[in-house]
Amino acid sequence: MGSKATTLRLEEEQAEQLETVARVDGVPISEAIRDAIAKHIEERRNDTEFQARLKASLERNREILRKLAQ
Repeated sequence: MGSKATTLRLEEEQAEQLETVARVDGVPISEAIRDAIAKHIEERRNDTEFQARLKASLERNREILRKLAQ
């Protein structure tokens, strides 16, 4: 799988805390961020309220695409 570079701006205090956590865990900052993102996505997959909003969004987008295709 390929990768995509993304710029992330953090408050200075949060950046310092992230650097400390990564250093103590013995991992690069980028790995700590990827792990946090993976956990966040997994939480969303298991969040029924999020899933309902996602389905509603998909339906709205399908309707918009259907209208554009006419």
